[in-house]
Amino acid sequence: MLDLLVHRARIRDDGPPLDIGIQGGFITHLRERIDHPHRQLIDAEERVAIPGLLEPHIHLDKALLERRMPNLSGTLQEAIRITGILKKKQTRTDVLGRSRQVLDMALRSGTVGLRCHPDVDPIQGLIGVETLLELKAEYAGLLDLQIVAFPQEGILKSPGTIELMEESLRMGSDVVGGCPYNERSWEDTKAHIDMVFLLAQRFNKPIDIHADFADDVSDLRFATAAYIAEKTIDTGYQGRVCLGHMTSLASLLPAEAAPVIDLMRRANIHVITLPATDVYLGGRSDANNPRRALAPIRALRAAGVNVTFSSNNIQNAFTPFGTADPLQMGLFLAHIAQMGSPEDQAAVLRMPTYAAAGAMGISAHYGIEVGKQADLVILDTHHVADVLLESPSRLWVMKRGRITVTTRHTCEIHR
Repeated sequence: MLDLLVHRARIRDDGPPLDIGIQGGFITHLRERIDHPHRQLIDAEERVAIPGLLEPHIHLDKALLERRMPNLSGTLQEAIRITGILKKKQTRTDVLGRSRQVLDMALRSGTVGLRCHPDVDPIQGLIGVETLLELKAEYAGLLDLQIVAFPQEGILKSPGTIELMEESLRMGSDVVGGCPYNERSWEDTKAHIDMVFLLAQRFNKPIDIHADFADDVSDLRFATAAYIAEKTIDTGYQGRVCLGHMTSLASLLPAEAAPVIDLMRRANIHVITLPATDVYLGGRSDANNPRRALAPIRALRAAGVNVTFSSNNIQNAFTPFGTADPLQMGLFLAHIAQMGSPEDQAAVLRMPTYAAAGAMGISAHYGIEVGKQADLVILDTHHVADVLLESPSRLWVMKRGRITVTTRHTCEIHR
């Protein structure tokens, strides 16, 4: 007997609706008609089913702080300064409360997995990691959380950080983070990257680095992609490195960017563009023709680099907006990256699903296929091609075959 049968779900626009049979948390059947007995039934009525949405780069410990101390200048430097002040006042109860609010937002949006970047440094200590470990257990049946040991304040610039990162990995962090631009010199930036790789190799963990977060490459601390890609190849870490932001790469002329992008392709590096933060903070010093401050998505994808996106910040000094909704973020990205053709829109929809799964290292059990984990969202639209345009209601969300969210909105017009 099936645990759950999803009847008449639209998986793709060029094929018939399919039934999805789920048992033991996995998809066991996928065909036009399933007659097996079942304990629970969802009739999708030919509405769209997609894999559960993913947020591969998000900061829960910094979320919902905007109104406590707004970033009036709107610059990256001011955001880092303000966050440093607020971090000194962090309490476990406060971080847990704000984090839960964001996780609940994510749940309602159809998100089933997040990679979280808590700050690990002498200012905040390990509060971000400790609270996330608690939330990881609390939300286990609802969301999968990956924890990144993230040195926001730098490593060499902030003595004691590397020891805290080691402790966070021993406690259960899943990924080694990096923030090499927040060092005092190019030599320290390279040393920061070297230390991240050594730590990752020691604990056999993947790497996720905030990199090249600037409008140009005049400061080498914001031009690390080639160095990281070479390091990735030299250490055999192909496919296990993510780079977030990557905005300064867009300031290079195509002929200058091409060899860097090709090196990233050969290193099988995943790029996570963070459009809300990047566009909000970027280009502020440009008096004329301000830059979009967005990673060169088209050039990266054309070269074969896996590109995804994420919300990054939710209502804080880095980004005063955000609701942890990947479809909302995808629609925003489609506008600013000028990705409006049918093929482009399909590519954007793949970013918070299959592309994000690749970046998070979960592709083996992700997707709507027999044998994959039953993490699904049924959307209130009848065409896959309309998902990005409509940002439809998430009628049912399933995590390992269990219904975690139901939404039934009705709107009547009385004439």
